Amino acid sequence: MQDDCVNIPEQSYCLFLQGLRTSILLMATTKKPKKSDGTANSSTKKPQSEGDEQLLRFGAMGKAFSILETLTGNSQPLSMAELARETGMTKPTAHRIISVLAELGFVERDQGKRGYVEGSRLIQFALDTLKATVPRNMRHTVLRALSEDTGETCNFGILVGAEVIYLDRVEAKWALGLRFEPGSQVPAHCSAIGKLLLSFEPLERRDQLLRAMPLTRFTDSTITSIPELLDDLDRITKSEIGIDDQESIKGVVCVAVPVRAADGGVVGGLAMSAPEARVSMDEAMILVPKLRQAATRLGKTFSHGPTQS
Repeated sequence: MQDDCVNIPEQSYCLFLQGLRTSILLMATTKKPKKSDGTANSSTKKPQSEGDEQLLRFGAMGKAFSILETLTGNSQPLSMAELARETGMTKPTAHRIISVLAELGFVERDQGKRGYVEGSRLIQFALDTLKATVPRNMRHTVLRALSEDTGETCNFGILVGAEVIYLDRVEAKWALGLRFEPGSQVPAHCSAIGKLLLSFEPLERRDQLLRAMPLTRFTDSTITSIPELLDDLDRITKSEIGIDDQESIKGVVCVAVPVRAADGGVVGGLAMSAPEARVSMDEAMILVPKLRQAATRLGKTFSHGPTQS
């Protein structure tokens, strides 16, 4: 059987880099103990865990992750033979994978030439990941504080085409019974964040989006005609408050306000959702000032908004 090809194509390499950013912190927290003499344990082959086997099933990219995970899990440099043994790869495969990683700057020989260690590019990714998690954690803290203050579910989302993608969400203590995890998508035409962000789009871009998106009816209150939706967006433009009055889910109301970065650009929408039986639309509007205050705090975690074409 021909050995694994490690000429990582551009698309796989991009996926590799994206995945690397989210895995470095996990790697860094799983350091393994060493022998008392400070050398790596090379007398026995490492028993492969389910995670190891899963990585190896993903071809060259999975094998590259396996090597990086092994390197970052050891406090001493590892030789080529030790890396092959630890990862369960053949020596030729390990050699070719490591050669590619070394060329890309993710691994390098240690100064004493005793083995391989994390490369400067891998270390920079780890630092970038640490820096990136700080504002994300701050944003979640703001959402959680707003949810506790209002007693309701709060979301932060962005507009992507005809849909809103939730980047973060904090459920109320008495949950709606709905489960929209971060990454969930909802139609823009009947959601408070969606209509709010549509109202900020340049007119030409807004018209293109409205003509392209299906205006599906979800409840009796869903707006399904472009003229009516345009009138609604005009009202939202003036008030800068997105409203979903049982338009996407019967019995649920929602209000949203824009989140602006330091340069004033709108980076997303902050929304509060609640059962209409507990919070009327009028009562939800009374909470808008609290949302605006939280949106200001959220905005401070963004340096700039999107660049308009």
